[in-house]
Amino acid sequence: MSSAVVETVARPSNLEASVLVLNRLFMAVRVVRARDAFVLLWKEIAEVVSVEDETYNTYDFSSWAEVSEYRRKFQPDAHEWVRTVRFDLAVPRVIRLLTYDRVPKTRVRLNRRNLFARDGNRCQYCGRKFKTSDLSIDHVVPRSRGGRTEWTNVVCACLSCNVQKGGRTPREAHMRLIKEPRQPRFSPVITIRAGSHKYRSWKQFLDAAYWHVELVD
Repeated sequence: MSSAVVETVARPSNLEASVLVLNRLFMAVRVVRARDAFVLLWKEIAEVVSVEDETYNTYDFSSWAEVSEYRRKFQPDAHEWVRTVRFDLAVPRVIRLLTYDRVPKTRVRLNRRNLFARDGNRCQYCGRKFKTSDLSIDHVVPRSRGGRTEWTNVVCACLSCNVQKGGRTPREAHMRLIKEPRQPRFSPVITIRAGSHKYRSWKQFLDAAYWHVELVD
């Protein structure tokens, strides 16, 4: 089987599902799309790590295909599925690289998506939650006053609060921050995803001392 075969018969959304990648020492290193995870499995560069009853079971590509056949029959709603020309494959939640030991030292990128995720789409002045399109980025210390575009000086703000604050500091505008802005230790988007029931198996691998990666765009 090749990744090309998978792509011709699988639902595109399932091939875009997120898969957590561990290094050989079971430390989280990044997140990839399911299509990339299957390539790593097929090339025997990685194996599936399945968390079952608080224990880890590992599977190579062939054994995961057998497990998938069983789960397709008895647990069809527990996975997203990729249909190949011969069988259905469950999209794994976690895979482990067989020879890679390192952990990338990557800072969380300061971009709009990560900032809104960090602040939970809440205006950091009035505390209300908004759609992304109704939020702006506010510099706590205005750029006109020497404020820099960095994690500790930018927050989400609704348009009304941003206009009210203007080119002043919060104290000058008689406004109070809901919480002080901080640089996240790991991707805010990953934090949100790991909190969902679907990706609950990720949690035990997300050691904040090592997890400094970004979700693949």
